[in-house]
Amino acid sequence: MVAASGLRGRTAAAAGVAAMATAEVLSNCVAKRLYRRRRPPPEWVPPDDLRDRPDSSSFPSGHAAAAFGFAAAAAPVWPAAGAVCGAAALMVAAQRVHGGAHYPSDVAAGGVIGLAGAALVRAAPYLLRRYVL
Repeated sequence: MVAASGLRGRTAAAAGVAAMATAEVLSNCVAKRLYRRRRPPPEWVPPDDLRDRPDSSSFPSGHAAAAFGFAAAAAPVWPAAGAVCGAAALMVAAQRVHGGAHYPSDVAAGGVIGLAGAALVRAAPYLLRRYVL
């Protein structure tokens, strides 16, 4: 994104990375500690994927949170890139369920957290001007 579109690409990428980081913090440092959930049963998982399963809480999906956060933050800056990133976020969510790492509700919650992270990043300049500066 940075190389392809100059200032617009840099701005979209910066917003995406900031939202992705925010979503990761909300997902992995807050939500996963508040709610512990076991991963789907091993019989649901393809045998090749069993060795790659994480030990952390299944709920929510940090991968989905990061993917949706990036897409949602990049979309207002560069809609075409946001659409491509949104499609990629849906594929990430589907893979996390298909690979047996998460239940569908885990990736749905991750998606909501990602959207919240993007909303926080978009609101940050206003909030800083209003309440901090």
